[in-house]
Amino acid sequence: MFIIKLGGSVITEKSKQECFQQNVMDNLAEEINKADKEVILVHGAGSFGHILAKQYELNDGYKNYSQIKGFSITHAMVQKLNSLVLDSLHNHGVPAVSIAPHSTLRLNNHNLDKMNYKIFEDYLDKHFTPVTFGDVALDKKLGFSICSGDLLVKALAKYFKPEKVIFVLDEDGLYTSNPKTNENAEFIASIAPKKLRRLTTSLDDHADVTQGMKGKINTISELVKSGIDTVLLNGNKHERLYKTLIGEKTKITVVHGGKR
Repeated sequence: MFIIKLGGSVITEKSKQECFQQNVMDNLAEEINKADKEVILVHGAGSFGHILAKQYELNDGYKNYSQIKGFSITHAMVQKLNSLVLDSLHNHGVPAVSIAPHSTLRLNNHNLDKMNYKIFEDYLDKHFTPVTFGDVALDKKLGFSICSGDLLVKALAKYFKPEKVIFVLDEDGLYTSNPKTNENAEFIASIAPKKLRRLTTSLDDHADVTQGMKGKINTISELVKSGIDTVLLNGNKHERLYKTLIGEKTKITVVHGGKR
């Protein structure tokens, strides 16, 4: 079994609100179907969620009544993105079903407090492909906050112990520094957990309330402690996801699980 995170940066244009990358998503859906593996899919909110979440300061918790409207609109927008993702998957033969975080989990000061894993198990048992996504959610301490796709990946991986966790990005994988701002950044094909946090990272210039690559590295650091290999690959490059799923060699970054 694989857990795949489709980054908001690859399935949307993050700097433009409601900009869905239909062709990219269609290619990824085709590759997922062709690989024919048991998969849980998680996708980011991208430009459908981050811009509004930042505008209404939703990740800081409840401060005033105007945020209630912001919460509702943001949720509707990420549901809209989820519907677009589902349509693409269905059109390419993937039996996808949506599992919305706001109704299946609760947070406590940004951290996961409880989650209904059985709904995922029940759908997997019947050979569906569960699809969940970055969303707004109720928070025991803050009232509400953001449930990022990466938080979902971490929770699901800890519970289901997948063969691999795959992050599908808009770049080839990890680099020694941000390749979007540093032309001398060097690609990293393989890295041990103890070296992961030494990487220099900087946030891209977009309204990302979930810390971009820096947050992703923190998530991966948690995953590898459980012994799970994590792969990062470029979703804009044809067949890289497919080849990774079937075990063929392609350009990826592998973060080895364990203490190596």
